[in-house]
Amino acid sequence: MTDQVLDAGPRIPAGSRPGSQDGSPDEPPFAGSPSLSADDSRGIRLDGVVKSYGSHTALDTPVLHVPEGSLTVFVGPSGCGKSTALRVIAGLESPDRGRVLIDGADVTSHPPGARDLSMVFQDFALYPHMTVEQNIGFSLRLEARHNRRKGPTRAQIAERVRDACSLLRIDGLEKRRPAQLSGGERQRVGLARAIVRRPSVLLLDEPLSALDAQLRQHARAELVRLRREVGATMLLVTHDQLEALSMGTHLVVLNSGKVAQAGTPVDVYQRPASTFVAAFVGSPSMNLHPVRGDGVAFVAPGLRATVGNAASDSGRQALLGWRPGEGRLIGADSDVPNGPGMLIEGVVDVVEFTGDGVIVNCRSELGRWAVVLPAHDCVPAADERLRVHVPASRLHLFDAAGGRRLPDAPGDNILG
Repeated sequence: MTDQVLDAGPRIPAGSRPGSQDGSPDEPPFAGSPSLSADDSRGIRLDGVVKSYGSHTALDTPVLHVPEGSLTVFVGPSGCGKSTALRVIAGLESPDRGRVLIDGADVTSHPPGARDLSMVFQDFALYPHMTVEQNIGFSLRLEARHNRRKGPTRAQIAERVRDACSLLRIDGLEKRRPAQLSGGERQRVGLARAIVRRPSVLLLDEPLSALDAQLRQHARAELVRLRREVGATMLLVTHDQLEALSMGTHLVVLNSGKVAQAGTPVDVYQRPASTFVAAFVGSPSMNLHPVRGDGVAFVAPGLRATVGNAASDSGRQALLGWRPGEGRLIGADSDVPNGPGMLIEGVVDVVEFTGDGVIVNCRSELGRWAVVLPAHDCVPAADERLRVHVPASRLHLFDAAGGRRLPDAPGDNILG
């Protein structure tokens, strides 16, 4: 019955204190927490939140901000803390330390139903004995029953159910039961039930994972359109990088309970803050090679890279990264392009056809790496030697010891 709790309850006026009835200002932040600025007081903010299960710390976020009106995506590997963060925001879990703020109001001690949010679950959690319209309007009927004076009337409930059905394009299905619906239709009913209360925050817990590939592609577009039309802050949890990059306006990459990087999908993809983000975000993942400076360039067996202003002092060690899609095949008889860049040599191991392209997996003294080529190009065969060139502006440098992005990484100019 979790969805009933999340879809019921009064809304919180911004600026009210937990347990306060007079709307007096919030108490000051706890010791050591950063103060809110005018820009980030709206939306959702986790301020010094820590959540542990026994000796395992599942979430440790000094500051995590979800901008108001954004479609923010929490992404990361299994066990990274993304679902824990979602449950803490929803009020299904209580943090051991820290505060949860929604539009500037401290809701840490508020129950789920008093946070002005709705949640869509992975399995949609529809009541099998109810029709579509009964499922969608259930939270409104609960609100009307428990608040007869200020709750919605039957006419208002019917109107809002019709509006939600129209918005999600499920008109004509109102009298059907969940067993009579396709997977995509059930997903839209779950969304309609979540938005019918017009919450300020919509939480989505991997809502597309149960759909097949074709339905997922359509559902991604539907969710983006829904955010644009509804205007609510949407928070999506997923492990699917394609969903994260294609849907989100704001991306939060989590690892071991900590925020590894936050920003726009373009910035996270093109300027990864660490080797973890570089390897996790993107498919195929970024190629990473240990290199050493010789005073003029960074070198390794079968690799030489001149990277413009980036220091290649003699003996300096680093990790050099490049996206497989940024490489260009250089023929055996062709000249290497002039100017800064990287040239790497290897032997073709496996070629994967993906429809509009091919992933050429190679091996060399550096280990294994990959390059993505257009399918209509001349595709090299297994055991064939090849050379790949990458422009300097598409190269990334990371610290060899800690894996953090170096400040003089040439890819910092990738967005101009």
